[in-house]
Amino acid sequence: MSESVVLYLPIGRKTFDLEPAEVYRKQSVEWLNQTCEKVLAPEQIITSVEELDQYLRTIQSNEIDAVVYQSVTFADGEFVIKVLEYFNEPVIVWSVREPSIGGRLRLNSLTGGNSTSNVLRNHRHPFSFVFGNPDEEKLQTLLLQRLDVMRVKKALNQMKIGVVGEYPPGFFFSDADADELYTTLGVALKKIDLQEAFKECVELPESEWIGEVERAEKQVIGLNRKDETVQRFAQFTAYMKQQINKEHFHSLSMRCWPDFFNDLGAAPCSVLSQLTEDGVVTSCESDIHGSISMFILRELTNGSAPYLGDMVHVDEEKNSVVFWHCGAGAYSLAHPKTGATAGVHPNRKIGLAMDFGLKPGEVTIFRVGHTPDGYRLLVMKGKALDTEKPFTGTSVEVELASDVTSALYDLMNAGYEPHYALVYGDVTEQLKELGRILGLKTDLFI
Repeated sequence: MSESVVLYLPIGRKTFDLEPAEVYRKQSVEWLNQTCEKVLAPEQIITSVEELDQYLRTIQSNEIDAVVYQSVTFADGEFVIKVLEYFNEPVIVWSVREPSIGGRLRLNSLTGGNSTSNVLRNHRHPFSFVFGNPDEEKLQTLLLQRLDVMRVKKALNQMKIGVVGEYPPGFFFSDADADELYTTLGVALKKIDLQEAFKECVELPESEWIGEVERAEKQVIGLNRKDETVQRFAQFTAYMKQQINKEHFHSLSMRCWPDFFNDLGAAPCSVLSQLTEDGVVTSCESDIHGSISMFILRELTNGSAPYLGDMVHVDEEKNSVVFWHCGAGAYSLAHPKTGATAGVHPNRKIGLAMDFGLKPGEVTIFRVGHTPDGYRLLVMKGKALDTEKPFTGTSVEVELASDVTSALYDLMNAGYEPHYALVYGDVTEQLKELGRILGLKTDLFI
C-alpha cells in the first residue's frame, strides 16, 4: 500500500486503437484505487489537449503527491506541457505493452512515454519512467517505489525543522546553510532557544508533563518515576511537543551536551528517544542533516522509527560495523529479549538514558551529506545481527552487504559525516531513485 495521493491521467489519441487502451485504463485505475490512499482520475481516456485542460481545472494542485501520466497510446508533447501549466509535482511516466505483435501498431505507448520523458527532461521537471502492464507484479512493485519517492520529495518541500540550540563545539557537520538547504531540498529551519526552553519547561504544571512519564512507562523497563531526572525528561519532552504543535515542526535537531547535564540536570537521550518513538524524529548534537536523513527513512518505511548513531567499531571477520550512541533510541528498536531498558548516560552517569541493543533484521543505512561541492547521499545495506549489546548506551552490530574494509576506507576518504541514520527494511532502491530525482550524487554500498 502507498500513502500517496495520486492524479492519474490516461492520455491517448483517437487515431490509435482505443479498445485495448481502455482495458489498460480500467485495470490501471482499479489497481491504483486498491493501492493508494486517494486517486483522482477522469472517467475515460483523455484524447485532446482541450479535454485535458478542462479536466485539470477541476483538480486542486495542493492535494496531490504525484502525477501518474499514462501513455495508453502515443500522444505528443502538448499534453504534458499542459499538465506542467497546472502542477509542479513530479510526474511518473507510464508506458504499457503492445496488446499484439504483427499487423497494425495498435497503441505505440512506448513512443508516447519516450516523447513525454524527453519533454520533461528538457523542462527540467522531475520525473520517473515505468514500463509494463497494470497486472504485472514487477511493474506494481516498481510503481509503488516510485510513488513513495515522489511522496517523500513533496514532503521534503514542505518540511520544517526545529533547530533546538546551536551545534556543540567542533561539530561543524551538524550545521547547515539555511538558504542552500531550502533551495536544494525545500527544507526550512527555525531556531529555538535552548536556555529559554529549559527555563519554561520546569515551570509547566504537573498536569501538562505527567502524561509523558506515563507514556514512557508503557515501553521503558526500569523507569523510576520518582527520579528527578525522569521528571526533567518529562517536562522538557512536554514542552517540545507544545512547540512542535505550535510551529508544525516535522522533525527536530537538538543540542544535547553539555547543556542538558549542566543546566537542566538530566540526560537528553530520553527526550530524543520518546519524540522519535512518537513520530517526530529528533537528532542529537543538533545534526540538521541527520534529522533530515531520519525523516526520509521514516517516510519511506511508513512510519518506522529510525536510529542515528556513530560508526564506532569494525570486525573484519564478521564483515560488520557497530553503530552506537550515548543512550538515544526509539523504544520499538530494542531487542525483544531485553526491551527498552532505562539507564544512565555512559559518560556523565546521569539519567534518563536508554541502555539496550537494537533488534536483529534487515536494515538500510543512509545519510544526507554535504561538502563544499554541494549535497550528496550515502546509501548502504546490511543485516542487524542478533548479538549481545556491544557497548553501554544504544548500539547495533550490522553485517554489511558490501566489503567492510573497502566501505570503511571509502567512507573516510570521501569525508562523510560521523552520524549514520538507520532503519529496518530495505529501501535502497527508493533512496537511489530519490537521489536521481533530486539530481544528487549518490554513493552506494549495497
